[in-house]
Amino acid sequence: MAHKHGHGREQIQFANAEDKQEFSKFPTKAGRRSLSRSISQSSTDSYSSAASYTDSSDDETSPRDKAQVNSHGSTNFCVKNIKQAEFGRREIEIAEQDMSALISLRKRAQGEKPLAGAKIVGCTHITAQTAVLIETLVALGAQCRWTACNIYSTQNEVAAALAETGVPVFAWKGESEDDFWWCIDRCVNSDGWQANMILDDGGDLTHWVYKKYPSVFKKVRGIVEESVTGVHRLYQLSKAGKLCVPAMNVNDSVTKQKFDNLYCCRESILDGLKRTTDIMFGGKQVVVCGYGEVGKGCCTALKALGAIVCITEIDPICALQACMDGFRVVKLSEVIRQMDVVITCTGNKNVVSREHLDRMKNGCVVCNMGHSNTEIDVASLRSPELTWERVRSQVDHIIWPDGKRVIVLAEGRLLNLSCSTVPTFVLSITATTQALALIELYNAPEGRYKQDVYLLPKKMDEYVASLHLPNFDAHLTELSDEQAKYMGLNKNGPFKPNYYRY
Repeated sequence: MAHKHGHGREQIQFANAEDKQEFSKFPTKAGRRSLSRSISQSSTDSYSSAASYTDSSDDETSPRDKAQVNSHGSTNFCVKNIKQAEFGRREIEIAEQDMSALISLRKRAQGEKPLAGAKIVGCTHITAQTAVLIETLVALGAQCRWTACNIYSTQNEVAAALAETGVPVFAWKGESEDDFWWCIDRCVNSDGWQANMILDDGGDLTHWVYKKYPSVFKKVRGIVEESVTGVHRLYQLSKAGKLCVPAMNVNDSVTKQKFDNLYCCRESILDGLKRTTDIMFGGKQVVVCGYGEVGKGCCTALKALGAIVCITEIDPICALQACMDGFRVVKLSEVIRQMDVVITCTGNKNVVSREHLDRMKNGCVVCNMGHSNTEIDVASLRSPELTWERVRSQVDHIIWPDGKRVIVLAEGRLLNLSCSTVPTFVLSITATTQALALIELYNAPEGRYKQDVYLLPKKMDEYVASLHLPNFDAHLTELSDEQAKYMGLNKNGPFKPNYYRY
């Protein structure tokens, strides 16, 4: 408690009494879900803007079983509670303040409606920030249907606000695996409406349309994909000769890579760990698996707080970068006994295996910053000899027979979106890039893009960056004619060759 002296004592007792009452509401045999819901308003969530304003513990019915109508009489959506739309609208308005680039894109292109006739089916995290993107696409003339790419990251009130404005949204926080695919299916499979563009994060939607609705897939004008995982799946399709539509890899555009992966994780890794465990980082032994952009961001932040960080890496170039940045490069099995925190961000699977988990010390925190939940072998922990104890929303203690506890966050899913929030400004950069990629693919003349995976043209990358500069009151220097000629550049860019690494 904050006030340790003075009235500290009564306050502490009061808090405990409240907690006890909260727990006794549900008999434990109602299973972990109801228990976790009754706790979901506990310390972590009450501050998190990702938490819903209205707690759902009094309402156990699945959104799939509820008939809801928005104020325009439409029932074409499925969210937790349409009545939360007003709260969600406020969240979206707050997000708009920090997403000036998207808003200025909206103003510039509203007249010419570059997405008129586009029918976009989208599968991303549903947060106030993506809502600004969705509403921008609608303002530019598109029709959208939307679903969530992660079962935990949906902000219920934002989904409600979107459904209220007439965007068919199928998503709520805490879906089951079955709900997840049901929502994707409802999004794609709609009478008299056929998607001609796909916006995806993680590749699940693309995969579903490709497998279940091949006729829709063939007619799509383009796919925009924003995550490492999804892009990897696209390249696999392309290699196998099965990608029959052009796709835009937004993940590897410079603006997305540097900002979303590096700068964003630099800020949100600490946020996620602090909100869930209140851990102190000074002097802690931390191992970060993977030294890509996400790993680099995490390490910068942890090092700044005085944590002792080491890296595991398969790539000699990234490993050398880690060494030059002052981090020891080790094998996980060599150091796992000493570690206080283990963070995965490789995009691979089974990076932390059951064998590693068995050798961890008591109180070790394990979490994942990569897109999918495959990096930590959480399934292997669901064995009869181990006890799972839900401590707070998204925090589980796994107890070994000898009493050792390992703390797993968000069941091995994406930490910063499940347990905290992501800086809006960074998402503005990603969202603007996605919007431009959709416009580019939708309006491209026949033949500009073949059936392959493309990177966003550098000119557009520079445009995204320039839209964000006014936020910082930054003033760009212009080349003189003479200088431009000397450098062999166009005065308006692109300023770097395609192979340039920023």
